[in-house]
Amino acid sequence: MKTIDVKTLAEKQREGEVDLIDVRTPVEFREIHADGARNYPLDSLDPKRVLEARNGRSAEPLYVICRSGNRSSMGVKKFLDAGFDNVVNVDGGTSAWEQAGLPVQRGKKAISLERQVRIVAGFLVLLGAVLGFFVNSYFIALSAFIGAGLMFAGITDTCGMGMMLAKMPWNQCCDDTGTCAS
Repeated sequence: MKTIDVKTLAEKQREGEVDLIDVRTPVEFREIHADGARNYPLDSLDPKRVLEARNGRSAEPLYVICRSGNRSSMGVKKFLDAGFDNVVNVDGGTSAWEQAGLPVQRGKKAISLERQVRIVAGFLVLLGAVLGFFVNSYFIALSAFIGAGLMFAGITDTCGMGMMLAKMPWNQCCDDTGTCAS
């Protein structure tokens, strides 16, 4: 998998047009994103649609960014699996971009998806323990289930709870007419 550091990518941007897509959720993208990035969330990323929207620039590299580089590497894999090999993962993601002092667009603040997962998982573990102690010991299974889910997320680098939370209404970007980004 090809990678590029943020400073090299920013230099390429200064030299000419760079096709940069951000695969984070619309809310994360709205909060902060690299200048010039377009949002194509990973959970609904359609490589063919992205490639068709490039207007004949398919020979040029496509750069993929996320917060830290993890989701963007999954996005790059989707493009590679679709047969497009001129795709580059942005090493360090938007976090590295911002730390390097490169231009970003800022919008409305939101609770990060990672933080939402920690809040919900912690609540469910605590709930399972309290209910298991005071109501019925079978409720301890809830804590065990969440613990197993967190282990699975760590091992596979995918998070079912995160994917579910990303689809919640508070994690959607809607305009004044009620139209939401996909």
